[in-house]
Amino acid sequence: MNRGEAGAGRRPLRVGVVGCGAISKRYFAAAYDSFEVVACADLDRGRAEAAAEAHGLVALEVEELLADPTIDVILNLTIPAAHAPVSRAALEAGHHVYQEKPLALGRAEAADLLATASRTGRLLGSAPDTFLGAGLQLCRHLIDSGAIGEPVAASAAFLCHGHESWHPDPGFYYRKGGGPLLDMGPYYLTALVSLLGPVAAVDSMARTTFAERVVTSSPRAGERIAVEVPTHVAAVLELVAGPLVTLVTSFDVWPPRYATFEIYGTEGTLALPDPNTFGGPVRLLDPGGNWSDVSLDGRPLQQRGVGLADLAVSAMSGRLPRAGGELAHHVLDVMLGVLDSAESGRRVALQSRAERPAPVPVGLAEGEIDP
Repeated sequence: MNRGEAGAGRRPLRVGVVGCGAISKRYFAAAYDSFEVVACADLDRGRAEAAAEAHGLVALEVEELLADPTIDVILNLTIPAAHAPVSRAALEAGHHVYQEKPLALGRAEAADLLATASRTGRLLGSAPDTFLGAGLQLCRHLIDSGAIGEPVAASAAFLCHGHESWHPDPGFYYRKGGGPLLDMGPYYLTALVSLLGPVAAVDSMARTTFAERVVTSSPRAGERIAVEVPTHVAAVLELVAGPLVTLVTSFDVWPPRYATFEIYGTEGTLALPDPNTFGGPVRLLDPGGNWSDVSLDGRPLQQRGVGLADLAVSAMSGRLPRAGGELAHHVLDVMLGVLDSAESGRRVALQSRAERPAPVPVGLAEGEIDP
């Protein structure tokens, strides 16, 4: 299909972006047939105007954008604390919504978003969408086809020394709604739920190693950030299907030599790619101790924006989006459960559930999410 087509008799859905920060550039560059970005807004009018000029968009005030009846979907790229109020306002205004993670800062806010989407008849979706990429979709196929037998356990670790050395405005990573779990946990947890199903209960511990962070990146070099959240979190997750998962996220340690993201089965081990990417490598260990690389078999890698493209297709076809609100709500519930467990010292049983999203069909071209 050409850029301006979205299937026979369909036009691409018109998207308005709220929040023109660093991540917005990825979405502005996305090339999918089911949507086109036409307008943007930001509390910093200058930033919105710069983005509009760079990408051929219309710059509006946030209220103007939300009130525009020609906009089909609001892409909410605000800071975590603004995710829920902006998304709720967009749903109330009659727009579908796709937003960055996390879905909200609390369970009540997240439940309210789901209820608002249901009441207004609008779709709600949320990043991350990397689980729709070739690497993790291949892993889904391998697990479902029995390549490692019955899954028994999994391990995942995101370890770094924080974002103040590279991010231009890193303060929110250390305030409520930030921290390594809420920042990077969604990539690992969304991938795990899509591969193995929902989480039943969690048990965890956490600490804050540094009470203050000093920014070394421009333009805020030298600023000091008071840390308000746990910055090293270690958890055990019990999945509904039975496997046990160990998850560690940290802003307190120097990166390890090797990243760990693996699923262990009765007949082998599956080494997964970095869930913050769309490709490989994917590796299998057989019972004889032999590792082999598994080809992506021509699957399209996908790119940032595939979740938005999938939601747009869903709005036109009537199916449920793969990176939908229920999945994002469950992932948020898992993360909040982990933090609750660390604070209370007790195992936490989760009330939410989410179905595994439908796999992405094989044989698609780059820029497609459905045949």
